[in-house]
Amino acid sequence: MKTPLTILLSIEESPAGIAQIRQACPGCEIRIAPWITDPEATLDTALLKGVDVFVCEVPPKNFAEFDCLKWMQITSAGYSHILHLPLLERGIRVTNGLGNFDGPIAEWNLLMMLFWRRHMIDQLANQKNHVWDPAARFQSDLFGSTIGFYGYGGIARETARLAKAMRMKVWVMTREGTVKKRPLTYCVEGTGDPEGILPDRVFDPSGMEEFLGGLDYFLITMPLTDSTKGLIGERELRMLRPDAVLINPARAQIIEEEVFLRCLEEKWIRGASLDVHYAYPLPPDHPLWDMPNLIMTPHISGSSMSPHFLARIYDIFSKNCTRYLGSAPLLNELTESQLRGG
Repeated sequence: MKTPLTILLSIEESPAGIAQIRQACPGCEIRIAPWITDPEATLDTALLKGVDVFVCEVPPKNFAEFDCLKWMQITSAGYSHILHLPLLERGIRVTNGLGNFDGPIAEWNLLMMLFWRRHMIDQLANQKNHVWDPAARFQSDLFGSTIGFYGYGGIARETARLAKAMRMKVWVMTREGTVKKRPLTYCVEGTGDPEGILPDRVFDPSGMEEFLGGLDYFLITMPLTDSTKGLIGERELRMLRPDAVLINPARAQIIEEEVFLRCLEEKWIRGASLDVHYAYPLPPDHPLWDMPNLIMTPHISGSSMSPHFLARIYDIFSKNCTRYLGSAPLLNELTESQLRGG
């Protein structure tokens, strides 16, 4: 490889982050480009020439003008927005921002569980209506509850760590019925479950009924792919207990929309929390707005506006610079199958 590397940054400039890169990659040339978020935007061709490594949220429309790009670091965990690029054809490696959002989304998950456990919808209504009601149901806690994750990636692992600290039981459903170590996935020090040791029970899909039927809180924590779209339907939702709560910080389309609406309307379960939606923005006339047993937030559980987002992107990239120069495996590298949309 050419040394020193020429690195182009199309993210918010950070003096501390740039110093971290220079320490990891001595002698590198760092170019600063505008931070683009519009896939129709272009970058100055002169900035693209001679670049070995590109860091961005969204690649520019004139991506083809990179003449010697070898590696691209994107800031998001999702990567569907880059699959149209000739990455495999040109031998360009890609790493993503997996692990950056695990902490804030795990905190959102915990907030939702506490909100439902303490019946906060009713408590807030009481406050608004000047009603004093110290009922026993408002005094519950999460101790001993069972939380179940469909998928055990970074968000699930950090949520599991918090749940175990609150003495909850952790169940996991995976495609293979096993939980693996994740040595090549970025994880903020002291968080998550990189060794995969926290679950009390692990299920494969043949145990779906036992898994779903035993949960107080069902968390969907898998990526949206062709194989997971519509994966949760009426059969699965009816396996949940009537007092169970569904929490989805992953992608709305993993649950069939019409079935989900019926589930809430007919009260198959106690309620649900959504941070992901079937349309962006959700139309004002969408029936989900008026569901009394639903808590919605506008995709804010983890985002680029988090106060730690930028520092963690620079940290992921700097760690990978060291690995790249040492010919070691990169953190968060997308596989050939992933880059083909699998």
